[in-house]
Amino acid sequence: MQTLCLSCIEIFEVEKPLNICPKCRSRLLKSHDEFKTLSIVHMDCDSFYASVEKRDNPALRNKPVIIGGDSNRAVVSTACYIARTFGVKSAMPMFKAKKLCPHAIILRGNMQKYTEVSREIVKKMNNLTPMVEQVSVDEAFLDLSGTEKLHKKLPCQLVAQLSKDIERDIGITISIGLSYNKFLAKVASDLEKPKGFSILGQNNIKQTLAPFPVTKIWGVGKVLAAKLHQNGIETFADLQKLSEVDLMRTYGKMGSRLRYFAVGDDLRAVKPAARESGRKSIGRETTFFNDISDHEVLKIKIWDICEQVHQDALRLQKSGYTITLKLKTNSFQTITRSQTLNSPTLLANVMFDIVGQALAKLNPNTAYRLVGVSLSNLSDVEKADPLDFLEPKKMTNQKVENAMDEIRQKFGIKAVIKGRSVKNKRPDNSLPQKPNPENF
Repeated sequence: MQTLCLSCIEIFEVEKPLNICPKCRSRLLKSHDEFKTLSIVHMDCDSFYASVEKRDNPALRNKPVIIGGDSNRAVVSTACYIARTFGVKSAMPMFKAKKLCPHAIILRGNMQKYTEVSREIVKKMNNLTPMVEQVSVDEAFLDLSGTEKLHKKLPCQLVAQLSKDIERDIGITISIGLSYNKFLAKVASDLEKPKGFSILGQNNIKQTLAPFPVTKIWGVGKVLAAKLHQNGIETFADLQKLSEVDLMRTYGKMGSRLRYFAVGDDLRAVKPAARESGRKSIGRETTFFNDISDHEVLKIKIWDICEQVHQDALRLQKSGYTITLKLKTNSFQTITRSQTLNSPTLLANVMFDIVGQALAKLNPNTAYRLVGVSLSNLSDVEKADPLDFLEPKKMTNQKVENAMDEIRQKFGIKAVIKGRSVKNKRPDNSLPQKPNPENF
């Protein structure tokens, strides 16, 4: 057995767990039999947005802070741990959060600032290994296999030191999950928060997972959890009693995932972010024969471009966190407006809504000779557009686009189009589109 000191980062071979570090006398210790073989890490920033705001404004340090819109129709994006003690949770309606914690400080948040902090954290991760898969702005997987020879430390020591460095240099805390696959590393990181360090090894993993609720499995939300509950399935132990065939018969492809995860299996590899592999963005742009100032006409053009970007992203199996609108005026001035989302997207409707909002804020009398839309800060398609039961309209749009994609795959790209595109079937006013510019 090994005992790791989270203070001095020393590791000791012991017969039984230590209570105090022999070197620095710290009591922040973690003991495990498999430290030498575990190398997959999930790192999750603790109440990230709220932590950044508290870092930048020390007056907020001991106060309940909620990030989200201030109207009663808004939802909670993030709540600090003080606010959570009052029952406030992410995705909760803001009016309910205000009732639970009426003295909370509510901030709208600053996504640009959070993204910059996220980049600082990822840079530190990349100093340890190129095998970094950023899942969202505040969490990532790392594969530290083979790094011991380079850094002269075990993966558990490297991430423990990384946690200390992030807190010292960036001013926020993280929770760490260490295991032998991605799913278990993610589960481990949720076991002890904030500033946690949890380990799940291979020994007796089925028994360890058995009492966990099925909601610990990624993709099991309220709807699926309710269906599982109706069928008498509440815990991993309940899933472990069923065969993959039985689960697939009832839950389709998700049944296979439920079975594998329930016994601790996960064959997914840590995939470095797409931007590290060369491609930085997916985009389209159109130059007009005649300048256009009418925003309604521009929106018709933009919708067509969003559909093109969607198809390109689908073909490349990519999605993006950042959506950018590019415009070039008749005096050749370039205007760009970007917005970074909490989750990556490839939906044309999502892109159209965001760039439409950006367009509405621009001078309605300005004439443009070019318009473009792009996705950047790329991610894998499987992470795109998680179902949001708080936004039924978004879920409906997602189902519509998925259905359209299936029809197009069978019968061709022009087999089905939306009404916005029909409006554009008139004498064209644009030059051929430039496909997939890498950066604009």
